[in-house]
Amino acid sequence: MEIVHDPKDFQKRMMQFRAEGKAIGFVPTMGALHAGHIALAERARASCDILVVSIFVNPLQFAPSEDLDKYPRTLGEDARKAEAVGVDLIFSPSPRDMYPAGFGSTVSCGAITTRLEGAARPGHFDGVTTVVLKLFNIVLPNFAVFGQKDAQQALVIRRMVEDLNIPVELIIHPTVRESDGLAMSSRNVYLTKEEREEAPLINKGLRSAYKVFCDGNCSARKIRSHVEDIYAAASFLSTEYVAVTDTFCNDISGEISCEALLSVVCRTKISGTRLIDNILLV
Repeated sequence: MEIVHDPKDFQKRMMQFRAEGKAIGFVPTMGALHAGHIALAERARASCDILVVSIFVNPLQFAPSEDLDKYPRTLGEDARKAEAVGVDLIFSPSPRDMYPAGFGSTVSCGAITTRLEGAARPGHFDGVTTVVLKLFNIVLPNFAVFGQKDAQQALVIRRMVEDLNIPVELIIHPTVRESDGLAMSSRNVYLTKEEREEAPLINKGLRSAYKVFCDGNCSARKIRSHVEDIYAAASFLSTEYVAVTDTFCNDISGEISCEALLSVVCRTKISGTRLIDNILLV
């Protein structure tokens, strides 16, 4: 396995692989790899000749008040984990490599990026789509694997791929969880002992709401209230939002009559960590 930092060098290698007819699988990450990332890489490894993982903490998707500076950067350990799962190449550019002096282009996917996380973090998804399109153009993958945990991100990237006719197949892998149900995230390392013990309540609320839905209660308002009532008992979590939307991230206020997404964000009261999770209502 090799780590490559220069975008032009990496792109040339990928062009050669494509000319040789090799299938390229791609898992974009911001590093601090955990078992969730490894599951994505394993899914990709099963279907490609060349497996690429990118490790890049993208400054465009962080607001000035967010955790860009303290976001974990563990390239050496990440490389060991990637090699163990059969990754062929790691693409790990610097911000200067990706956004050289004079860089001024952005990608915006419209209304779908203004709701939920887009409303909570203005400009976030423009940063995501800009870097993902750049990565697609550098890595030239046949397919890319994303996680369901970041459900809105996956929907936004799918919108971009469809709108701009990008020849990349998207594979969405189910959320990978700890044994107690907490969705795996690189930010989980921020949690205090007390917060970590209580954090599985997030998934418990989602699963309980799913049971309510499966039992025939299709009222979006009642499902939201059910989740909020469960979270209200938390000592170390505060609810930022609970939302029921369609797959275009439009709010559902009445009865759920289509495939819907129940999304939640909680913020911990000691470390201030934002924890996101979701479940499909189908």
